[in-house]
Amino acid sequence: VQLQASGGGLVQAGGSLRLSCSGSRRTSSNNGMGWFRRAPGKEREFVAAIDWRGSSTSYADSVKGRFTISRDNAKNTLYLQMNSLKPEDTAEYFCAQSRWSGASSESQQYAYWGRGTLVTVSS
Repeated sequence: VQLQASGGGLVQAGGSLRLSCSGSRRTSSNNGMGWFRRAPGKEREFVAAIDWRGSSTSYADSVKGRFTISRDNAKNTLYLQMNSLKPEDTAEYFCAQSRWSGASSESQQYAYWGRGTLVTVSS
């Protein structure tokens, strides 16, 4: 399984970005997916997760109401729509595929991780 995140960039505070995560043909549509991020000098943290069908989602409190996770299983693609961005959202964002079908916030439940994409929010 290979995952590749894209869509990062430099944006002003209050702006929006849409991240995408493309999977290889071996990416399973029966597994939950998630987004995590690591800010400079900080530990990796959970951002959002979605179950295999796209019917159940979970968000970190810090992004709830501003970020939306979605997936298109036909295209093997995961998305993260980020609105009302804040400087504290600056981080490298990673997508990951869970070992299970649900939407989990626990990083140890994720078996496959993609390369990150950098998001920088200026004040």
